[in-house]
Amino acid sequence: MPDDSIFPLIPRLSAHSNTSRDFPYPNHKMAMADLRHAGGAGARKVKRGWVVVASYCFDWIILIIAAAVGYVLGDVTPNKRPFSLADPNISFPFTEKETVPLWLLVVCSDIVPIVIVAIISLIFVPGATVPRGTPRSLVWKRKLWELHTGWLGLALSIVSAWLITNGMKNLFGKPRPDLLDRCQPDFEHVLKYVVGGTANASYNGQLVSAGICTNTDKSKLDDGFRSYPSGHSSNSAAGLIYLSLFIASKFAITIPFLAPAGYATENAFSAFPSRMRVNNGHGDASNPGSESYELRSRGLHHDNHNSSPTDPLAQKNFEQRTRTIAAVRLQAAAPPLYLLAIAIIPFFASVFIASSRWFDFRHHGFDILFGFLIGLICAFFSFRYYHLPISSGAGWAWGPRSHDKAFWAGVGSFSYATPRVHSEYRSGDEEEAIEVAPPNGYAPQSHGTGLSSHSGRSAAPASVSARKLPPQEYEAQDRESAYMGATAI
Repeated sequence: MPDDSIFPLIPRLSAHSNTSRDFPYPNHKMAMADLRHAGGAGARKVKRGWVVVASYCFDWIILIIAAAVGYVLGDVTPNKRPFSLADPNISFPFTEKETVPLWLLVVCSDIVPIVIVAIISLIFVPGATVPRGTPRSLVWKRKLWELHTGWLGLALSIVSAWLITNGMKNLFGKPRPDLLDRCQPDFEHVLKYVVGGTANASYNGQLVSAGICTNTDKSKLDDGFRSYPSGHSSNSAAGLIYLSLFIASKFAITIPFLAPAGYATENAFSAFPSRMRVNNGHGDASNPGSESYELRSRGLHHDNHNSSPTDPLAQKNFEQRTRTIAAVRLQAAAPPLYLLAIAIIPFFASVFIASSRWFDFRHHGFDILFGFLIGLICAFFSFRYYHLPISSGAGWAWGPRSHDKAFWAGVGSFSYATPRVHSEYRSGDEEEAIEVAPPNGYAPQSHGTGLSSHSGRSAAPASVSARKLPPQEYEAQDRESAYMGATAI
């Protein structure tokens, strides 16, 4: 969610204000234009917000379609891999009462994460970093945005694992550990269904086809060939591991680490960085909002009082703070263990659900592990697709897309969050432009990367304008280019 609070913090210039000290711009209009260029939130919010909303609605539509496709794939008759009646790995009894039936799996892996994500987003977001005086509407916008991205990432994780697993189940058609109990083979006509090995007068362990099964319950028999990969494992990992990542992100539960050089300050990770008031260096608190975090971090405010304080007590505090920051071991600390326990509970729940498929004789060991790996990858990818890294994102989700990149960005676009830059041709792009011959009677200076041999200044580039320029304009461009080249050298 963009920080839309930057614009109220730009003070209006008055006749008595000192622009060199209080405001880094000659007028208010230039400041607004610069902040719109930096944040891109103002115009995007007012003019074409419906485009962004439509793009995210389209995301939900895609997820619904993918879920429907996964449901259809799960109901398709699977391939039935040949098996041996003497194979002990498929000779386990059929468990009538599962430890985690399908309805309980949906509750634990889907409904519970939906509810917990909603509770965390609406109660604990945006947290204690909201500055005083922040409009309630901004706070609720942030809450709803975090809720939306939390649900969208959860849906992406569950639906992708659901689609991949159901497609693979019917594609491979691997027998379950309890297949023979489901199949009820016709032992009197075994040789009729032999599909592999050497046909003998008696059965000696050759592979047989699924046609040997006498069970008339088609649904139960077809499900006996859907062992790989485990759907319970993939679905539980996709939903519950995503929930563990979400909890760890919102509650700042991460392994302590040393921030790399150039790491952003703590104010950058607050709920609304542009509303964070900082000392302007002159002890003037009468003009709140005259300076924001963005203005300071981008070097737009010239502070002449950045040296260490002259007051003895302030100097002592300054030196103590400097020593504290210099101590490596004091730059990070481990979160409380109870928070770690809360975040890891969903993960342990997913492990239990996956393990139940082993002692319920529903899946082989590799089927369970591979299904869990599918869910793990889907959960991690979906979380990072919509959220910042846990160790360096302060628990925030990525912001919304720009209105002019809501559906498409194309080659050369750095980020979907930044608006497109509509630039014009610059005089330094001559190497990528089409040269136009100068008019008759005009002889430009030699072109090249060095200085001209007779003037001591850089050679002028050829004109690239699509129109035919008069000689005086060629001379003006030549002088400007020579000045720019000399300056660069």
